[in-house]
Amino acid sequence: MLQRDHSGRRDRRHDYATVFAALGDETRLALVAKLSDGRPASIAQLTDAQPIGGSKLTRQAITKHLRVLERARIVHGVRAGRESLFELDPKPMEELREYLDLVSEQWERSLGRLKSFVEE
Repeated sequence: MLQRDHSGRRDRRHDYATVFAALGDETRLALVAKLSDGRPASIAQLTDAQPIGGSKLTRQAITKHLRVLERARIVHGVRAGRESLFELDPKPMEELREYLDLVSEQWERSLGRLKSFVEE
């Protein structure tokens, strides 16, 4: 469900929270890393790859994690014959980085004002 602010626009904070939540899992981070080479991969390829977190995951487990990443728009699946291939979409993470840069700048300004106040 889309969250809306008082003006009716989409609330980007909800989108950011969804991306943070999706990336807040070791397995999903590993899947993002595996897909970051720019090549689509099937569930079988992702399952057969190196174990994640020291143990090999089942196709069902990989599928569940990919669905979470899809809901956060971090990956998207495309049909290729009888199987689905998954690709990384870096845009949500780029948007998140821009948001974090903005928050960081705000903190830097606030800390600068505090430092000026304390040093007076």
